[in-house]
Amino acid sequence: MSSSDLTDALEWTSEAKAKLRNIPYFVRAQARQRIEQLARDADLDVVTVEIVELARAEFGQ
Repeated sequence: MSSSDLTDALEWTSEAKAKLRNIPYFVRAQARQRIEQLARDADLDVVTVEIVELARAEFGQ
């Protein structure tokens, strides 16, 4: 992972932000990082609810 991956902020849709807020606060930062990595891996500039749901399925939640 390059340093630019860590500093490039991704845009989030309002629906995706709402889903993120439903994640318990004590794991939210880790979940956000993983969700954003999934979006980057898919060459997306915007985090959508579909990416959040994909991450949720990956985490087994």
